[in-house]
Amino acid sequence: MAHDDNTTAGAVSGPGGTPPGPSAVRPGAPSPTAEERTPEPADAVLPPELAGAARILFGDRLDLAAAYAELLATDGVVRGLIGPREAPRIWDRHLLNCAAVAERVPEGATVLDVGSGAGLPGLVLAIARPDLTVTLIEPLARRTSFLIEAVQQLGLTRTVRVFRGRAEEAATGAAGTAPLRGDVVTARAVAPLDRLSVWCLPLAVPGGRLIALKGASAAEEVAEHAATVARLGGSEPAVHRCGVGVVDPPATVVEIVRERVVGPMRPASARKSRGGRNRRR
Repeated sequence: MAHDDNTTAGAVSGPGGTPPGPSAVRPGAPSPTAEERTPEPADAVLPPELAGAARILFGDRLDLAAAYAELLATDGVVRGLIGPREAPRIWDRHLLNCAAVAERVPEGATVLDVGSGAGLPGLVLAIARPDLTVTLIEPLARRTSFLIEAVQQLGLTRTVRVFRGRAEEAATGAAGTAPLRGDVVTARAVAPLDRLSVWCLPLAVPGGRLIALKGASAAEEVAEHAATVARLGGSEPAVHRCGVGVVDPPATVVEIVRERVVGPMRPASARKSRGGRNRRR
């Protein structure tokens, strides 16, 4: 993923955060298509066949989830956080998939969402679980601007904040801020498990856990990177399916407990995180 020229580390303060600057608009960038200029809010309407699952996962906050879905389908598309073709699939591909992960998060947990992008899964978890305190960690200016505005519009400023910076900067402290630590660290389609563990395990308190949303290759990733995870102080990675009997297909996550605190370590394939992802956002 290309590096954003407006990337700057630092906690975003104020109610839900203060915008860190203008969205990154590059001279000479291609003009958006007509579809991208005029996204349809109707694309975010909850399909009837998914209504039962949505009620189970969001409960009495389903209207709030619907408001977020509309933000993703409109402003999220305009800003390039969600592809136009993704808009009609926001509920099944994104919201329900992320909300299902809430079953792996303990009550009252502090959650750090690394490479949050459009707020997936961190903002979805904050909507589904008002008992959680969530920090959205994202280095790119246009994404943090969207996240800050979404937190404010959804009325989540008491439980959600935005940190503009990389995972490494959040873990060590940046721009005069204290290092961040959470009971749970989440990430969705950010990087392979070895790099993800380098970035995310230092953010978890001892005994805390990394919950990484993965796809069909989860078991193969675990087999390939389990030794690196162990050297980083993590437990044996465990693969879980979330939302069984509620969402189809269930969400697949890899869960790693931070068992030991070890010194800095970078596997051979590791590079600096850029919130960078091969992500389905």
